[in-house]
Amino acid sequence: MSVKLKKLNDQTIVVTGATSGIGLVTARMAAERGAKLLLMARTEAALIKLADELRANGSVAEYVVTDVGDPGQVRHAAEVALERFGGFDTWVNNAGVSIYGKIEDVSLEDHHKLFDTNYWGLVHGSLVAAEHLKSRGGAIINVGSALSDRAIPIQGTYCASKHAVKGFTDVFRMELEHDGAPISMTLIKPASMDTPYRQHAKNYLPNEPKNPAPVYAPKLVAEAILFAAEHPVRDLYVGGAGKALATAAFLAPRLLDKVMEARMFDAQKEDFPSNSPHQGLYAPAGSLLERGGYSGHVAKSSLYTTATEHPLVTGGLIAAGFGLVYAATLALKRNGREH
Repeated sequence: MSVKLKKLNDQTIVVTGATSGIGLVTARMAAERGAKLLLMARTEAALIKLADELRANGSVAEYVVTDVGDPGQVRHAAEVALERFGGFDTWVNNAGVSIYGKIEDVSLEDHHKLFDTNYWGLVHGSLVAAEHLKSRGGAIINVGSALSDRAIPIQGTYCASKHAVKGFTDVFRMELEHDGAPISMTLIKPASMDTPYRQHAKNYLPNEPKNPAPVYAPKLVAEAILFAAEHPVRDLYVGGAGKALATAAFLAPRLLDKVMEARMFDAQKEDFPSNSPHQGLYAPAGSLLERGGYSGHVAKSSLYTTATEHPLVTGGLIAAGFGLVYAATLALKRNGREH
């Protein structure tokens, strides 16, 4: 069965993790483009503030306080969408959190808690969304990570959850297609983004964590999410660095191990002691912050992502994307010889 998706201004969109980072940018951008919004997050005060902001700008927005790790709360949110809007057209599983620390240092309790949000929260949302969309059609958009293709040290628990997200998404997509469900299922794979991600992560490191460069603006992920809400697409990398990492891992996995062992531990640590609360694993922040205050250069565009979303653009853009991947692989090989 072919999948037909509505234009954004005819859609009701559900967004989890809507009060911070990628979810917040996506909600605001979708509202600007005419979509109705059901906002989900753990902090009621932040949800109220965001809903009031969107309504003041002429948008239609409702909210439900939700911990996506609880399947009953996720189902309740879907019921609210049915009651307030008559249903929904796109469900965005965005809620997520991370942990900085070596795997052996992270408590089993924290391992489980992260999976409750990153993996089980996405599973709960996908199952509830599919149940509803089988009768009307629409899109399920799962926010994964470039780290679902290649894990990095210090964020092992996060990487493991995103590998699980990729496996679940790929299999569920095939099963829905086999059954003829009119549902598009997309996996979004962001590279390193300037969001409050590291401030909200639990930190086992003595130093403040930082994003490894290159770092991109979260607006690029929101653009990809809303593109997938209108266009059936299997997956999208956001940021050419993410695709380069995945390709290098495929071409030279053992070499990449060595390069990461030499560089990635220090690349994720600031030179000063940890000074952020880092309580987001258990306690919601509710700060309505889109950006994380990255001190270096933040890329506001990605030629590779643009070429992927719009395959009929000039061959030069497409070549630039593949050129980036090739150049990154060569750089890895050079670094491997140096170490």
